[in-house]
Amino acid sequence: MHGFDWTATDGAGRGEAGAASARLAGHRLVPLATALLQEDGRVLHWSEEAEALSGHSAEEAVGSYAAELLVPEGRRHQAGELFEQIMAGSGWSGIHPIRHRDGSDVEIEFHTYPIAGPGGQHLLLVTGSDVRALRQVEADLAVLDGIFNQSPIGMAVYDTDLRFVRLNQALAKINGVPVDEHIGRRVSGVLPGLNSAEIEAVMRQVLTTGRPIVDARSHGRTPGEPRRDRAWSASYFRLEDSTGRVLGVSSSLIDVTERFQAEARAARAQERLALLAEATARIGTTLDLQRTAEELIEAVIPRFADFATVDLLEPVLRGEEPAPIQPDKPILVRAVAVGEAYEAGLTRAADAVGATTEYDAQRVYTQCLRSGRPLLRSHVDEEVLRGLVPSSDRVGPGIAAGVHSYLMVPVLARGMVLGGAEFVRTRNPEPFTAADVALAEELVARAALAIDNARLYRRERETALTLQRSLLPQEIHRTLGLEIAHRYLPSSLVSEVGGDWFDVVPLSCGRVALVVGDVMGHGIRAAATMGQLRTVARTLATLDLPPEQVLTRLDETANAIGEGQFATCICLVYDPVDRTCTVASAGHLPPVRIAPDGTASTVDLPPGVPLGIGGAGFESVEFTLPVGATVALYTDGLIERRGQDIDEGIALLARTLAGRPRTLEESADAVLAALVAEGTDDDIAMILARALPVPAERIATLDLPGEGPLPAQARRFTRATLQAWGLAGHSDFAELMVSELVTNALLHADAPRRLRLYRDDRTLTVEVSDAGGQSPRLRSSAEEDEGGRGMHLVSELAHRWGTRPTKEGKVVWAEVELPYRAG
Repeated sequence: MHGFDWTATDGAGRGEAGAASARLAGHRLVPLATALLQEDGRVLHWSEEAEALSGHSAEEAVGSYAAELLVPEGRRHQAGELFEQIMAGSGWSGIHPIRHRDGSDVEIEFHTYPIAGPGGQHLLLVTGSDVRALRQVEADLAVLDGIFNQSPIGMAVYDTDLRFVRLNQALAKINGVPVDEHIGRRVSGVLPGLNSAEIEAVMRQVLTTGRPIVDARSHGRTPGEPRRDRAWSASYFRLEDSTGRVLGVSSSLIDVTERFQAEARAARAQERLALLAEATARIGTTLDLQRTAEELIEAVIPRFADFATVDLLEPVLRGEEPAPIQPDKPILVRAVAVGEAYEAGLTRAADAVGATTEYDAQRVYTQCLRSGRPLLRSHVDEEVLRGLVPSSDRVGPGIAAGVHSYLMVPVLARGMVLGGAEFVRTRNPEPFTAADVALAEELVARAALAIDNARLYRRERETALTLQRSLLPQEIHRTLGLEIAHRYLPSSLVSEVGGDWFDVVPLSCGRVALVVGDVMGHGIRAAATMGQLRTVARTLATLDLPPEQVLTRLDETANAIGEGQFATCICLVYDPVDRTCTVASAGHLPPVRIAPDGTASTVDLPPGVPLGIGGAGFESVEFTLPVGATVALYTDGLIERRGQDIDEGIALLARTLAGRPRTLEESADAVLAALVAEGTDDDIAMILARALPVPAERIATLDLPGEGPLPAQARRFTRATLQAWGLAGHSDFAELMVSELVTNALLHADAPRRLRLYRDDRTLTVEVSDAGGQSPRLRSSAEEDEGGRGMHLVSELAHRWGTRPTKEGKVVWAEVELPYRAG
């Protein structure tokens, strides 16, 4: 028997037998021992599993009698009879104890198979397993089958191709498909109404990585409930054998439709709260009516609606109080904001921004506004849409765009209907619900309050602007020897207009006063204060007061207006004859001067304190403005910006005015383009003045020495000059006035110094300067008095007359009106 060659199966064969002996029961393996016996009962082959079960090694077992090795002495006779019976040709299966090498008994389940060996030998193949291990495996399998078949949770096993291998009745019931119709098919084939691509992607990930996935959500409709959406939570894990070979995927599944719906409702509620919070922050950021409506549109698209529009009643857009909507009258609304999430063409079917639409009294739109309650049409078809739109030609485009749900909310503020907001869903498959109505009402209410505030602000702003513009110069007097350009811009960013102003005041002898001021604060009160200060400044300037005295009197006026009314102001007087500028400042920004060669600089002058502080003195500075030079006066709205030093703004103004030559109007436009490109949060007032040459035929001067018949010299000079100017018809009046002024200077002042004749397009001015400090005045004279009538005569002959102080004394002047002629 030792000559029998078992090596062919003893190496590889034993390994194969060992692998085949493993029975899968969860994670438990049951070894199957094998032995080959000769007909005399000797062991010919002894497997590794047999070694493990008996405790006897193959070296001990092979060649030994199996009965002596394994059977307890008391049962050897019975075992011998059984062996002979088996060897006679009948197989046997059953349980029989064996004696372990350590002396203990082990219950073994045997299976015997008589086989023919080489040379016609009779051999017996014996297999056996530990009964206790088998019973444990059977118990495990019973438990597993019980869980699988009796569990109310859906369970399934898939192979590596993701086909159903096994599933329980609970899962078949959930799917509405019998068990046998699952086997061998994939999820996508059995349940086409589910998100099968996502499910199979999850299972493929588990197969690849080996990492379980818990609470993977799936949703859709099954053949069992084809009209109801369901949701499930599934967990997946990979199946492997003891060698690590991947066998497939197992899944467990529970129905979470109610939880899914609750979570969806909670998510929608959370989304609505988030939308409301974001919209609250973004709606009403400005006091611009249209921008507020646009902010509402931006807040709801596309998160709430696919299309939305805001229409307002015409009186609201005019800033008026909207009247209640009458039951029998149509309404007129204008679209102020329209938005669409997708290019579905609905904007082409709706009113464009700025378009006006009339709705008759019976339209649903009109009735909704009249009632003040929202209008909800959860499901819209052609018939419903026909009742919503103002004309039938919009029904087709609306249906083509996919309109399926509609919501309208009146824009209400302080009990007044301002207009309506419409919301439409096209691609969003969910219809509007009662919760959506509540959210839309809240959003529209916040927008409505901001829109009404914008309406009230617009009305107040327009009132203030009207007042302010009416107080500003309506016409700028042309001044000989000076070109003037001016700009005024109301604030574009703040809620109210400011109190900036400018003025150009014509003075005697061709001189002109340029005044720029800025009342601190905004609104109607600031505009009214500005009007008072401008009127007083203009009056004081026409009295020929020097700039520093004008500011002193203005300071007193500002104090008298009321506490807290402060203003800055700058006053500049230009004399075109000698081109001198006398300027004083009350806390105002310095003028910018541009020389004829294009270089720019600021004028250094005492800054002074703002008007309204009281008790402060002001000083003036004098400088010459050569022909071609320009001076700029402005308010802080032009050069002041948040986050920027004020000197930077002045420097930018100087750079803008400097450089290549431009007309004064072009320079003014360039300044606004450079410094006010994005609007300003304060008013802007600016004057640009450029010195021009005064023609020689406009001025004539005669120095008056202290000797000789000065009145006669003055009369001859006046007559000759007027004849040369073509004004001989005015010579008589002019000679009389000159004679009286010179005589008055001789009698009441040290001596006359100079006679100047000056004419512009409208007046002829004669002025006599002297060294006296006392101004002439009209005095009563008796009939017998020889003098005292000179100034009475001047007052009668002149259109107006006056006096002004100078550094050397004073100047007394008188004007005669000339027939107007252009040029």
